[in-house]
Amino acid sequence: MKHSRTIFTSLCPFVILALAAILSFAQQKPKPPLKVFISVDMEGISGIVHGDQTTPGTADYADGCAWMVADVNAAVEGALAAGATEIVVNDSHGSMRNIDAALLTPQAVLISGTPKPLSMMQGIDASFAACLLIGYHAKAGTENAVLDHTISGSVVRAIKVNGIEMPELGLNAAIAGYYGVPVVLISGDTAVCRQAGEILGKDVVTVAVKEAYGRLAARLVPLPEAHNKIRMGVKEALGKLAGAKPYKLIAPYTFELAYHVSAQADMGAMIPGVKRLDARTLAFTADDYIQGFRTLRAMISIAPAR
Repeated sequence: MKHSRTIFTSLCPFVILALAAILSFAQQKPKPPLKVFISVDMEGISGIVHGDQTTPGTADYADGCAWMVADVNAAVEGALAAGATEIVVNDSHGSMRNIDAALLTPQAVLISGTPKPLSMMQGIDASFAACLLIGYHAKAGTENAVLDHTISGSVVRAIKVNGIEMPELGLNAAIAGYYGVPVVLISGDTAVCRQAGEILGKDVVTVAVKEAYGRLAARLVPLPEAHNKIRMGVKEALGKLAGAKPYKLIAPYTFELAYHVSAQADMGAMIPGVKRLDARTLAFTADDYIQGFRTLRAMISIAPAR
């Protein structure tokens, strides 16, 4: 009996430690899912400097597509390294069929094709923790910016929401913000990175993969280095997600669309509720941002090319 008591006494500390470990494990809450949404444009992709590299049917288009999926995969790898549990990639350029699904990192789900109700942001909802904008470009009329434009180069001169002139990154960040999702990283040239900071604030992570010399030339970051910068940037951005805030505008939302020529405004001016501010500029107000965005897209789509 004395021998048994001695054994029990000697084992007691180990039993207590084991029970404490089991209790601690049982009390640990599982980590919440980390869903990441990635919208991918093409003009801001590493290596791209000319429209031929972004346009189907040209000799350079295949190169552009290869560089596009490489940038995307770098972002996906960064998200996985940061603990992402689900990643959705929306092909957001032109026909929106530029990314070869066979070349995309298999842990990511691809949204492909157009038209889509939310266009470049199709697939986002309140279940996502963060949004990344990869390969984005500066707004129309930006000096020293690769292939600068806003949504449609042949139609749109400028877009304002509540008096703020918006690049695509701002319009799309407001869609993410509508669902409570913060945009935490943007990649592209130095011009779009600067505009990202101006609109979204200093805390957004930006990754510059080129510096433009005019509209059709740039000093390029070597592709392996650019991909590593994207990978590390995504990991950094998701690592400080706790402090990120969604980009939200204040309702009601006043949209102003300036076309290149007056004939383009003639079509949109026929829409009920739309006001003509001058020969080329239309405006309307919406209480719901998504409904306003859809109206904006329709007004751009019905305008004849100049």
